[in-house]
Amino acid sequence: MSVEEIYSWIPLVSVLRLTIAVIAAALLGWERESQDKPAGLRTHMMVSLGAATFVLVAMEMIKDLSQQSNLQIDPTRVVAGIVGGVGFLGAGSIIHSRGNVEGITTAASIWVAAGIGTAAGLGMHGIVFCVALLSLLILGVLRAIQGRFVEKAESGE
Repeated sequence: MSVEEIYSWIPLVSVLRLTIAVIAAALLGWERESQDKPAGLRTHMMVSLGAATFVLVAMEMIKDLSQQSNLQIDPTRVVAGIVGGVGFLGAGSIIHSRGNVEGITTAASIWVAAGIGTAAGLGMHGIVFCVALLSLLILGVLRAIQGRFVEKAESGE
């Protein structure tokens, strides 16, 4: 197979969208992993990559099937399926033990990773990086601020 055939087989815009999804979700996963959470770098990257893949596949299907004049197509069904399916994945990371609930933030970050992948699959790169940045601020900066308040409360200040 020649290089030209490979390039015609894999659209570069799709490669870009998939790569953006993985990189943006890696930022979230890295933050979660640095906190020793069960869903870390690879989990977030895979969820985002999967979401982006589903969207790209749906877009290709729509493009191919739109040639048929009487066919009714609703691409939002793919997004709805991602939202619901990843919700179940996130629920699996929530642990209830002895009155404590852990993993809710990890579940939420997995859900956001799916949103990042979905946006990347649709080519909404500005949204991808905005969501990744806001998520990092929420997960990292707010955790640091909360930690300072806890330290002050424990020291009696």
